[in-house]
Order: sequence, then C-alpha cells, then structure tokens
Amino acid sequence: RFAQYIAASTTPELADVGGMFDFAVEWAKSPEGGVQLAINFGLFLLTLLLFRVVSGVAARVVHQALRRMKGTSDLLRDFLSNVTRRVVFFLGLVVALSVLGVNITPFLAALGAAGFVIGFALQGTLSNFASGMMILIYRPYDLGEVVTVAGTTGTVAAMTLVSTTLKLPDNTRVVIPNNSIWGDVITNVTGQTTRRVDMIFGCGYGDDLQTAQRVLEDIVTQHPKVHAEPAPLVKVHALADSSVNFIVRPWTDTGDYWEVYWDVTRLVKERFDAEGLSIPYPQQDVHVHQVASGEA
Repeated sequence: RFAQYIAASTTPELADVGGMFDFAVEWAKSPEGGVQLAINFGLFLLTLLLFRVVSGVAARVVHQALRRMKGTSDLLRDFLSNVTRRVVFFLGLVVALSVLGVNITPFLAALGAAGFVIGFALQGTLSNFASGMMILIYRPYDLGEVVTVAGTTGTVAAMTLVSTTLKLPDNTRVVIPNNSIWGDVITNVTGQTTRRVDMIFGCGYGDDLQTAQRVLEDIVTQHPKVHAEPAPLVKVHALADSSVNFIVRPWTDTGDYWEVYWDVTRLVKERFDAEGLSIPYPQQDVHVHQVASGEA
C-alpha cells in the first residue's frame, strides 16, 4: 500500500489526487496504519506515566519499611529507595516499548553487551561501588560522625557508593575512595555517647605521692563534666627516667572530650604549683670522678 501511495502522490495527473487520498485513508484504517500508531503511542505515554507513579510509590514504601527497621542508616534508606525507583521505571520503559510495537530483544542484547564493556572499563569504580555497599550495609559510621579512615581523621560530611567525603578540623574537605576505607582499619571516634579521657601526669621522685594522688583525684572528681560512673581512675603507672607517672582516666560525654582534656591539663599545672609539687622534665646526672695524677 505504501508503494501505491507513493506512486499516486508522485503522478502528475490531477485525477490521482483522489486516489492518493483514498490510499491515505485506507492506510490510516489498516491494522498497521496511522490510527493504530496513534493508539500505540498513547498507550506508550500512558504506560510511562503509570510506571512513574508506581516507581515513586514503591520507593516510598521501601523507605518507610527501612525506617521501621533498627540499625539502618539514612544513606542505606536513600540508596535503596532510589534504586527501587529507577528499577521500576526501567521495567516500565521496557513494557512501554513493547506496547509501542518495538522489538526489545535487540535492545536488551545491546544493553547487556554495553554493560559488560562498561563494567570491564570501570573495574576500579565497581570495586569502590562494592565497598560502598558494604559500608552502607554494615554501617561502621554515619553522617556527622568523627572517624579515622585511610589515615585521615575528620567528620563524615557526605557519602556516595564510590567515595566518602570528610571535613577536617581545619575546614578542608578530603574525598576518600570507599575501596581504601573498607580495606583498612575504621575507627569511629564518636560512635559511642561516652568516652574515656586517657592522660599521664608525672611528679618528681622527691614529691609526696599521696599528695600528688589526692590532687589529681580532686581535679577529676570535681570537674562538672566528668562522670561519677564509671568512676575516674588515678593510679601510679610507671617509674620513669625523670618522674613518677600517674595515669588519670576520667569518663565524659563524647562531645566534651577535648574540653575535659584541656581543663584537667591546665588545672594539674595550677594545683601542682600551689601544692609545691614538681613537674619534672628529662634530665641526666653527670658524675665526675677525680683521680690522682700519679694514677693517671
């Protein structure tokens, strides 16, 4: 019919105009004609719109279900909900193409071949992707926590499946590949609500140990941000080269760690000076032996 329509439309005689119109009407009414194409295209758009709505609903259902599960992070919830939305919409696209009459078998074959080539070219990225998945599932840290990863300490500012962004104390940002993080030791500094502050203070060998211990105990027990339970620990720890060392280990809220550390350090210096206790520094004793000139 299409060939006849072309022949009629290119014939110079005016009498063929009616034939061209008849062929156009017949083509439009045929099973493969314009009306059917219009219907298929409408169904294509309707299918896409329907699956777009369904993908949004599915993503919200997954997000709400994960929120009710204990131990899931915001990162994992957002990732799985976004994956659900995209997978459902992709299925809708495949269904819509089939409704339009497109043979999707070559499309799927080409997509599989392209996926293989892309996966081979992006091996390092896929390794980071897999590490990001493990981090999301096991959740060794979350947004806003202070961690030490890949030899760098900072606050987790952002995370994707490929990398983690840390904000350092000097307000610089460091982007670390997830593969470097998951393959190394991960230390979550603020993962617990309380922390123990470990400090060592020394006094001179000639000082009274009871006085030094009483002063240290008074400082940590009277500090307003030191917890009563667990009780602070103050013990003689070592007989060092130049001093007798005490370990001082109070407990505090994680957010108050450095404030307690700095306050106690300053108070120890002030109280030791007031109590007449010395804070020794490394020193050496030099012994001089005199010998008679004849012996020399």
